[in-house]
Amino acid sequence: MPQTQEFTATGRRKTSVARVRMAPGSGKIDVNGRSFEDYFPTTPLQNVVLQPLQTAKAVNAYDLSINASGGGATGQAGAVQLAIARALLQVDGNLRGALKTEGLLRRDPRMKERKKSGQPGARKRFQFSKR
Repeated sequence: MPQTQEFTATGRRKTSVARVRMAPGSGKIDVNGRSFEDYFPTTPLQNVVLQPLQTAKAVNAYDLSINASGGGATGQAGAVQLAIARALLQVDGNLRGALKTEGLLRRDPRMKERKKSGQPGARKRFQFSKR
């Protein structure tokens, strides 16, 4: 039984982490054991996830098995996007230019700011009373 080539990559966004296993196939995408359309129900989230594949013109070329955890739907979609872009780089290094111009290889550093002690939130302050 011949061993098929499999590529793995990790992506992160906010508090979400996504691990992608990519193998040549027909374009089947599973996220946490569920179908891609079922896990990311809205079209904008689906477009975020598919953007690296569309840029590389490889939408139906690979089967993806994705494990996403932490955060919410938007953060997980961003983490999956970065992981797919990194996996595509392992497949073909010539895609770096195309993926980089789309901004798909950059990890989004924005995180939730921590709550400060003695205050109600990260930036919010208690109401000031002059008198």
